[in-house]
Amino acid sequence: MSKVLNGARVLVTRPEHQAENLSRLIEQRGGIAVRFPTLEIVSRDDDRIKSTLENLDGFQWVVFISANAVNFALKTNSGKIPRTKSVRFAAVGQATAQAMKMAGLPVDLVPEYGYNSEALLEMPQLQQVEGQNCLIVRGEGGREQLATTLRSRGAEVDYLEVYKRIIPRMDSSPVVELLAQHRLDVITVTSAEALQNLSLMLGEKNNKLLSLIPLVVVSDRIRCLAADMGFNRITVTDSPIDTAILETVITCVTGE
Repeated sequence: MSKVLNGARVLVTRPEHQAENLSRLIEQRGGIAVRFPTLEIVSRDDDRIKSTLENLDGFQWVVFISANAVNFALKTNSGKIPRTKSVRFAAVGQATAQAMKMAGLPVDLVPEYGYNSEALLEMPQLQQVEGQNCLIVRGEGGREQLATTLRSRGAEVDYLEVYKRIIPRMDSSPVVELLAQHRLDVITVTSAEALQNLSLMLGEKNNKLLSLIPLVVVSDRIRCLAADMGFNRITVTDSPIDTAILETVITCVTGE
């Protein structure tokens, strides 16, 4: 396998439990993965989670927003989510669908193209939902577009928030030192909150140096936020999967 990254240092900001695959891919192609998680994903302590997951018969649709939503729902509910014939299960994207399959859940609806709420809302199955009950399984907070649009189409929508995001307690000095020495070549970011936390964790005085580094993001929404924060060398990947992120990193480093 070609070591095309040739020692380039790539900042990987994924949560610690999700960073290893991307880091390994970077290292296989000759790069140095600088692991610096800017998000930590933790379970929410809410008795309603277990009771809701054990009584899904009142919903026509259960929508999982992310692989984390699937995994933390399972964690809260003793590793299983009861299947029921009356419910259809939807995934926002392919990574979420894969997590559902691994959990033994059916995937009744997943966008063929795209990996966000907009792509899911374009599916024919969600156009006529008047009078239907929908449950959105997600993390604490987050975007409202999916629920807002489904409600505008006449659906009743409830949230089940199974995890929350916090800023990790990390020693930022090694990354600050790399910044000061101009030895970071690319930054990878997979969520808006991760980008905001990166800025906070490194401190305002380092933001100018941070903004000079090529930034690889996985959506136009993150690109817009990054531009507002002062980044001017931003590239959006074709998809949020690790291999697509890697290919975009390679392009940033080699210019090819």
